[in-house]
Amino acid sequence: MKLIDLTIPLGIGTPPWPTYEPLQVKYFKRLAPNGANGQLVTHSNHVGTHLDGEIHFYTPGRDIASLPLDFLVGPGVVVDLSDAVGDYDVYTSEMVEARADIHDGDILIINTGYHKYGWDQPEADEIRYMVKHPGPNREFAEWCKRRKIRWIGVDCGSADHPFNTAIRGWMPRFAKECDQHMREKYGQGLEEIFEDDKYQLMHIELFNHGIIHAECLGGDIDLLNGRRCTIGCFPWRFVDGESSISRIVAFVDDAEYDALMEEKAKRKHTRFGDTVSGVTHKGS
Repeated sequence: MKLIDLTIPLGIGTPPWPTYEPLQVKYFKRLAPNGANGQLVTHSNHVGTHLDGEIHFYTPGRDIASLPLDFLVGPGVVVDLSDAVGDYDVYTSEMVEARADIHDGDILIINTGYHKYGWDQPEADEIRYMVKHPGPNREFAEWCKRRKIRWIGVDCGSADHPFNTAIRGWMPRFAKECDQHMREKYGQGLEEIFEDDKYQLMHIELFNHGIIHAECLGGDIDLLNGRRCTIGCFPWRFVDGESSISRIVAFVDDAEYDALMEEKAKRKHTRFGDTVSGVTHKGS
Protein backbone atom coordinates (compact mmCIF):
# COMPACT_ATOMS: atom_id res chain seq x y z
CA MET A 1 0.00 0.00 0.00
CA LYS A 2 1.32 3.44 -0.98
CA LEU A 3 0.13 7.00 -0.40
CA ILE A 4 -0.79 9.83 -2.79
CA ASP A 5 -0.74 13.24 -1.12
CA LEU A 6 -3.82 15.43 -1.67
CA THR A 7 -2.56 18.21 0.61
CA ILE A 8 -1.28 21.61 -0.49
CA PRO A 9 2.00 22.94 0.92
CA LEU A 10 1.57 25.09 4.02
CA GLY A 11 3.75 28.16 4.52
CA ILE A 12 3.48 31.83 5.29
CA GLY A 13 2.45 32.43 1.67
CA THR A 14 -0.54 30.08 1.90
CA PRO A 15 -3.68 32.24 1.80
CA PRO A 16 -6.27 31.65 4.52
CA TRP A 17 -9.95 31.90 3.75
CA PRO A 18 -10.64 35.64 3.28
CA THR A 19 -10.45 37.70 6.51
CA TYR A 20 -9.09 34.73 8.54
CA GLU A 21 -5.69 34.81 10.24
CA PRO A 22 -2.83 33.63 8.00
CA LEU A 23 0.00 31.39 9.14
CA GLN A 24 2.66 33.33 11.06
CA VAL A 25 5.93 31.71 12.12
CA LYS A 26 8.81 33.07 14.17
CA TYR A 27 11.83 31.56 15.87
CA PHE A 28 11.94 31.96 19.63
CA LYS A 29 15.32 30.23 19.88
CA ARG A 30 18.10 29.17 17.53
CA LEU A 31 20.80 26.54 17.46
CA ALA A 32 23.31 29.14 18.57
CA PRO A 33 23.32 29.59 21.52
CA ASN A 34 20.40 27.35 22.60
CA GLY A 35 21.44 24.09 20.95
CA ALA A 36 18.08 23.71 19.18
CA ASN A 37 15.78 25.61 16.87
CA GLY A 38 12.30 26.41 18.19
CA GLN A 39 9.38 28.15 16.56
CA LEU A 40 6.12 29.80 17.57
CA VAL A 41 3.23 29.35 15.13
CA THR A 42 0.03 31.40 14.97
CA HIS A 43 -2.82 30.77 12.53
CA SER A 44 -6.54 30.25 12.10
CA ASN A 45 -7.92 26.77 11.47
CA HIS A 46 -8.88 27.75 7.92
CA VAL A 47 -5.54 28.07 6.17
CA GLY A 48 -4.13 25.46 3.80
CA THR A 49 -5.73 22.04 3.52
CA HIS A 50 -8.12 21.83 6.46
CA LEU A 51 -11.18 19.97 7.72
CA ASP A 52 -14.23 21.99 8.75
CA GLY A 53 -15.70 20.38 11.85
CA GLU A 54 -19.35 20.25 12.85
CA ILE A 55 -19.07 22.96 15.51
CA HIS A 56 -17.73 25.41 12.93
CA PHE A 57 -21.43 26.00 12.09
CA TYR A 58 -23.44 23.68 14.38
CA THR A 59 -23.29 24.47 18.09
CA PRO A 60 -24.19 20.99 19.50
CA GLY A 61 -22.00 19.20 16.96
CA ARG A 62 -18.84 17.14 17.45
CA ASP A 63 -15.45 18.75 17.88
CA ILE A 64 -12.52 17.57 15.79
CA ALA A 65 -11.25 15.27 18.55
CA SER A 66 -14.60 13.44 18.54
CA LEU A 67 -14.33 12.34 14.90
CA PRO A 68 -13.34 8.64 14.89
CA LEU A 69 -10.64 7.40 12.55
CA ASP A 70 -13.07 5.04 10.83
CA PHE A 71 -15.07 8.13 9.88
CA LEU A 72 -12.03 10.03 8.65
CA VAL A 73 -10.64 7.09 6.63
CA GLY A 74 -12.68 5.00 4.24
CA PRO A 75 -13.75 4.23 0.67
CA GLY A 76 -14.04 7.17 -1.63
CA VAL A 77 -13.79 8.54 -5.12
CA VAL A 78 -12.18 11.51 -6.86
CA VAL A 79 -14.59 13.18 -9.31
CA ASP A 80 -13.09 15.37 -12.03
CA LEU A 81 -15.27 18.36 -12.95
CA SER A 82 -12.36 20.45 -14.17
CA ASP A 83 -13.41 20.50 -17.83
CA ALA A 84 -17.09 21.09 -17.00
CA VAL A 85 -17.01 24.15 -14.75
CA GLY A 86 -15.48 27.60 -14.89
CA ASP A 87 -15.57 30.91 -13.06
CA TYR A 88 -18.73 31.36 -10.94
CA ASP A 89 -20.37 28.18 -12.27
CA VAL A 90 -22.76 25.96 -10.30
CA TYR A 91 -22.16 22.21 -10.29
CA THR A 92 -24.81 19.56 -9.73
CA SER A 93 -25.16 16.01 -8.47
CA GLU A 94 -25.94 14.92 -12.03
CA MET A 95 -22.53 16.16 -13.16
CA VAL A 96 -20.85 14.24 -10.34
CA GLU A 97 -22.82 11.03 -10.94
CA ALA A 98 -21.99 11.12 -14.65
CA ARG A 99 -18.24 11.20 -14.05
CA ALA A 100 -17.54 8.59 -11.38
CA ASP A 101 -18.82 5.45 -9.70
CA ILE A 102 -20.40 6.88 -6.53
CA HIS A 103 -21.37 4.54 -3.68
CA ASP A 104 -23.62 5.40 -0.76
CA GLY A 105 -21.47 6.36 2.22
CA ASP A 106 -18.48 7.43 0.14
CA ILE A 107 -15.91 10.05 0.89
CA LEU A 108 -16.33 12.38 -2.09
CA ILE A 109 -13.39 14.39 -3.41
CA ILE A 110 -14.34 17.01 -6.00
CA ASN A 111 -11.66 18.19 -8.39
CA THR A 112 -12.97 21.46 -9.80
CA GLY A 113 -9.55 22.13 -11.31
CA TYR A 114 -9.20 25.32 -9.27
CA HIS A 115 -6.17 24.03 -7.39
CA LYS A 116 -4.49 25.19 -10.60
CA TYR A 117 -4.76 28.69 -9.12
CA GLY A 118 -3.41 27.75 -5.69
CA TRP A 119 -0.47 29.68 -4.26
CA ASP A 120 1.94 26.81 -4.96
CA GLN A 121 1.06 26.55 -8.65
CA PRO A 122 2.78 28.31 -11.58
CA GLU A 123 -0.56 29.91 -12.54
CA ALA A 124 -1.33 31.06 -8.99
CA ASP A 125 -4.29 33.43 -8.79
CA GLU A 126 -5.67 34.01 -5.30
CA ILE A 127 -8.76 35.83 -6.56
CA ARG A 128 -9.84 32.97 -8.80
CA TYR A 129 -8.97 30.38 -6.14
CA MET A 130 -10.95 32.05 -3.34
CA VAL A 131 -13.50 34.26 -5.11
CA LYS A 132 -14.36 32.81 -8.54
CA HIS A 133 -14.39 29.05 -8.04
CA PRO A 134 -17.55 27.05 -8.81
CA GLY A 135 -19.85 25.68 -6.15
CA PRO A 136 -23.12 23.80 -5.65
CA ASN A 137 -26.74 24.70 -4.96
CA ARG A 138 -29.22 23.10 -2.53
CA GLU A 139 -29.96 20.27 -4.96
CA PHE A 140 -26.41 19.02 -4.47
CA ALA A 141 -26.63 19.24 -0.68
CA GLU A 142 -29.88 17.24 -0.69
CA TRP A 143 -28.22 14.64 -2.90
CA CYS A 144 -25.33 14.35 -0.42
CA LYS A 145 -27.84 13.52 2.31
CA ARG A 146 -29.64 10.95 0.16
CA ARG A 147 -26.39 9.24 -0.80
CA LYS A 148 -25.14 9.41 2.82
CA ILE A 149 -21.89 11.00 1.71
CA ARG A 150 -19.47 10.67 4.61
CA TRP A 151 -17.43 13.80 4.04
CA ILE A 152 -16.50 15.94 1.07
CA GLY A 153 -13.20 17.40 -0.09
CA VAL A 154 -12.80 20.27 -2.57
CA ASP A 155 -9.71 21.67 -4.28
CA CYS A 156 -10.65 25.35 -3.85
CA GLY A 157 -11.38 27.90 -1.14
CA SER A 158 -14.78 26.62 -0.03
CA ALA A 159 -17.24 23.77 -0.49
CA ASP A 160 -19.88 26.50 -0.91
CA HIS A 161 -20.09 28.77 -3.92
CA PRO A 162 -18.02 31.85 -2.98
CA PHE A 163 -20.97 34.17 -3.64
CA ASN A 164 -23.13 32.13 -1.31
CA THR A 165 -20.83 33.25 1.51
CA ALA A 166 -19.88 36.54 3.14
CA ILE A 167 -17.61 37.20 0.14
CA ARG A 168 -20.69 38.53 -1.66
CA GLY A 169 -20.78 41.55 0.64
CA TRP A 170 -17.02 42.00 0.85
CA MET A 171 -16.37 42.10 -2.91
CA PRO A 172 -19.29 43.86 -4.65
CA ARG A 173 -17.42 44.37 -7.92
CA PHE A 174 -17.00 40.61 -8.30
CA ALA A 175 -20.56 40.01 -7.09
CA LYS A 176 -21.76 42.15 -10.02
CA GLU A 177 -19.60 40.11 -12.40
CA CYS A 178 -20.95 36.86 -10.94
CA ASP A 179 -24.53 38.09 -11.25
CA GLN A 180 -24.03 38.92 -14.92
CA HIS A 181 -22.45 35.51 -15.58
CA MET A 182 -25.34 33.69 -13.90
CA ARG A 183 -27.95 35.65 -15.82
CA GLU A 184 -26.26 34.80 -19.09
CA LYS A 185 -25.67 31.12 -18.30
CA TYR A 186 -28.58 30.13 -16.05
CA GLY A 187 -31.24 32.75 -16.80
CA GLN A 188 -31.33 33.82 -13.14
CA GLY A 189 -29.35 36.35 -11.18
CA LEU A 190 -27.18 35.75 -8.15
CA GLU A 191 -29.92 36.78 -5.69
CA GLU A 192 -32.33 34.32 -7.32
CA ILE A 193 -29.93 31.36 -7.42
CA PHE A 194 -28.67 31.91 -3.89
CA GLU A 195 -31.58 33.35 -1.94
CA ASP A 196 -31.07 34.16 1.73
CA ASP A 197 -32.50 30.81 2.85
CA LYS A 198 -29.73 29.02 0.95
CA TYR A 199 -26.90 30.97 2.57
CA GLN A 200 -23.74 28.86 3.01
CA LEU A 201 -25.88 25.75 2.66
CA MET A 202 -23.00 23.26 2.40
CA HIS A 203 -22.08 24.26 5.94
CA ILE A 204 -25.41 25.13 7.55
CA GLU A 205 -27.58 22.41 5.98
CA LEU A 206 -25.12 19.49 6.15
CA PHE A 207 -23.03 19.83 9.32
CA ASN A 208 -26.09 19.10 11.49
CA HIS A 209 -26.36 15.81 9.56
CA GLY A 210 -22.72 14.94 10.25
CA ILE A 211 -21.67 15.61 6.64
CA ILE A 212 -18.64 17.87 6.90
CA HIS A 213 -15.99 18.82 4.39
CA ALA A 214 -12.35 19.55 3.79
CA GLU A 215 -11.23 22.52 1.72
CA CYS A 216 -8.12 23.53 -0.22
CA LEU A 217 -7.07 20.07 -1.37
CA GLY A 218 -4.46 19.70 -4.09
CA GLY A 219 -1.16 17.86 -4.20
CA ASP A 220 -1.39 15.08 -6.78
CA ILE A 221 -5.18 15.10 -6.97
CA ASP A 222 -5.11 15.11 -10.80
CA LEU A 223 -3.52 11.65 -10.85
CA LEU A 224 -6.62 10.15 -9.24
CA ASN A 225 -9.37 11.60 -11.42
CA GLY A 226 -12.26 9.16 -11.74
CA ARG A 227 -10.64 6.60 -9.45
CA ARG A 228 -12.00 4.84 -6.42
CA CYS A 229 -9.57 4.40 -3.55
CA THR A 230 -9.30 4.58 0.21
CA ILE A 231 -9.05 8.19 1.37
CA GLY A 232 -7.90 9.44 4.74
CA CYS A 233 -8.04 12.81 6.46
CA PHE A 234 -5.73 13.30 9.46
CA PRO A 235 -6.50 16.41 11.51
CA TRP A 236 -5.16 17.06 14.99
CA ARG A 237 -6.89 15.23 17.84
CA PHE A 238 -8.15 18.71 18.66
CA VAL A 239 -10.36 18.95 21.76
CA ASP A 240 -12.93 21.75 21.28
CA GLY A 241 -11.55 22.32 17.78
CA GLU A 242 -14.10 23.73 15.34
CA SER A 243 -11.84 22.86 12.41
CA SER A 244 -8.26 21.75 11.87
CA ILE A 245 -5.37 21.94 9.46
CA SER A 246 -5.08 18.40 8.08
CA ARG A 247 -3.09 16.00 5.96
CA ILE A 248 -5.25 14.24 3.35
CA VAL A 249 -4.02 11.22 1.41
CA ALA A 250 -5.26 8.48 -0.89
CA PHE A 251 -4.20 4.88 -0.30
CA VAL A 252 -3.48 2.83 -3.44
CA ASP A 253 -1.92 -0.58 -3.96
CA ASP A 254 1.71 -0.86 -5.02
CA ALA A 255 1.04 -1.68 -8.68
CA GLU A 256 -1.38 1.22 -9.07
CA TYR A 257 1.08 3.53 -7.33
CA ASP A 258 3.86 2.58 -9.74
CA ALA A 259 1.58 3.31 -12.71
CA LEU A 260 0.57 6.66 -11.22
CA MET A 261 4.18 7.63 -10.63
CA GLU A 262 4.99 6.77 -14.26
CA GLU A 263 2.17 9.11 -15.28
CA LYS A 264 3.39 11.79 -12.89
CA ALA A 265 6.89 11.61 -14.36
CA LYS A 266 5.46 12.67 -17.74
CA ARG A 267 3.90 15.84 -16.32
CA LYS A 268 5.20 19.17 -15.14
CA HIS A 269 5.73 19.63 -11.43
CA THR A 270 5.41 22.51 -9.01
CA ARG A 271 8.43 23.68 -7.06
CA PHE A 272 7.18 21.46 -4.22
CA GLY A 273 7.06 18.39 -6.47
CA ASP A 274 3.31 18.12 -7.04
CA THR A 275 1.65 17.62 -10.41
CA VAL A 276 0.80 20.82 -12.27
CA SER A 277 -2.76 20.92 -13.51
CA GLY A 278 -3.04 21.40 -17.28
CA VAL A 279 -6.70 22.47 -17.25
CA THR A 280 -7.66 25.80 -18.84
CA HIS A 281 -10.93 27.23 -17.51
CA LYS A 282 -13.44 29.44 -19.22
CA GLY A 283 -12.31 33.02 -19.08
CA SER A 284 -8.66 32.10 -18.48
